[in-house]
Amino acid sequence: MTLTIEFPEQLNAELDVIPKTKYCTSTSEFLKDVMKTILAARKDLMVSIAVELYKKDYSLGRVAEIADLDYEMMKELLVKSGIEIRRGTEAV
Repeated sequence: MTLTIEFPEQLNAELDVIPKTKYCTSTSEFLKDVMKTILAARKDLMVSIAVELYKKDYSLGRVAEIADLDYEMMKELLVKSGIEIRRGTEAV
């Protein structure tokens, strides 16, 4: 996936030199690492992302994995959020 993001000039300058620091080989690698770090620290955000992905037809098992919850806990969270649980081709 390609994503275009506009950053303020100073942040662009900082991102441009990331590969020269030897901490990351590319700006892309750095931004992926930043995203993973933020998402790992924000359990609430990962759960919200998982809920939204379920609404987009991701499987219950997959979103439970994304949210780092067991299957039953994810199912309960979806039900408490007013989201019908799908089984096969029908909603429960």
